[in-house]
Amino acid sequence: MLAVFAGEVSAQPAPPLKVYSCVDRQGRRLTADRPISECIDREQRVLDATGLERRRIGPTLTEIERTALEAERRKEAEERARQAEERRRERVLVARYPDKATHDVERATAIQQVDEVTSVAVKRIEELARERKRLDGEMEFYRKDPSKAPMVLRRLIAETDDAVAEQRRFIAGQDQEKRRVHQRYDVELAQLRPLWAAQAAAAAGWPAMPATGSSGTKAP
Repeated sequence: MLAVFAGEVSAQPAPPLKVYSCVDRQGRRLTADRPISECIDREQRVLDATGLERRRIGPTLTEIERTALEAERRKEAEERARQAEERRRERVLVARYPDKATHDVERATAIQQVDEVTSVAVKRIEELARERKRLDGEMEFYRKDPSKAPMVLRRLIAETDDAVAEQRRFIAGQDQEKRRVHQRYDVELAQLRPLWAAQAAAAAGWPAMPATGSSGTKAP
């Protein structure tokens, strides 16, 4: 008899490890061993076998809601990454230019490099001008009828003029490069001024001024 009773006891199903509980739209309290479909739009409690609450699960989102939530999370992650990258660039910038004097020196060096390249082109134009003057002297023999000038001479004059035009275009390009260099250093300087001010304030134990763009406090 005891053996039969023991068999009946062992045959009883074990209580579920997790119980889901919620109150549906009609106010009914429902329980189940899996997420409750009637409460898909509301919070559900997850209980253990003893009835203690272990966690809560939020409403199940629709496909559109889930897509929107994922897009929002991606946007937030991208913004965090952008801010982290901006902080990293600021640290690199301040490490490279600890003060305005260092920044001014590098700006001057960059401009000098452009000027040196430009000066080579200017000297080349001067050489071509002398060559053109020599060729003009030879053309004096054919002043009354330039069409009688040798083809070689006319070709040399045309090539010299083309070379001068090319050098002038190059110089114009270098002038644009100088403007780009100044613009880049101006942008950096606008970023650096509030960073230098914050660094100086931190070193002096003062509260740092907020970095609000190019109008930040000037570096001492």
